[in-house]
Amino acid sequence: MMRDMGPVALSASRAAVPGQTPTGPILGVDPGLRCTGYAVLSEGVGDAEARLIEAGAIKLDAKRSLAQRLLELQDCVDELLRAHEPVTLACEELYSHYKHPRTAILMAHARGIVLAQAARRGLQIVPVSATRAKKLLTGSGRAGKAQMQRAVARTLGLPTLPEPHDVADALAIALCGLRLRAAGQHAMTGAAEARR
Repeated sequence: MMRDMGPVALSASRAAVPGQTPTGPILGVDPGLRCTGYAVLSEGVGDAEARLIEAGAIKLDAKRSLAQRLLELQDCVDELLRAHEPVTLACEELYSHYKHPRTAILMAHARGIVLAQAARRGLQIVPVSATRAKKLLTGSGRAGKAQMQRAVARTLGLPTLPEPHDVADALAIALCGLRLRAAGQHAMTGAAEARR
């Protein structure tokens, strides 16, 4: 396992109150079986939309069995949740291309681990589709990777483009999660997400 650490400046989180929009850190996740991107953001101050707490990648050994990788991913996600105590999880929704259905099935394993860990801790869950993230950040649902990296860097005031793409995607998902959470759109508890 490898966690690439970004800037860390922890702040106290406030627990979600039923019926109210939660405030506090949000964890954005781009799940994968080889590389899972993650980003922890908090609400910004003043003109800043959000503040980066930490971003990085969980890299899993592709030579290990599926079960071993899932267990390692679970441990890493649990470590992130304990370290930052987010109140919301924004997780990329599955996308299945008709030519590659197996890819979506395998990614669903990783996404399931992330959702289960979030539900266990009672986090609000905000599912974010890749198309919606692109649309909210760039105005185009067909934006390319480079365009998304620039949009994320500009929004967060980063001095360089976020790398690798898994981290940039997780930052985009977290930003969209913050926006959707603030608007009260498509947010659900872990139990509601599980019933979908």
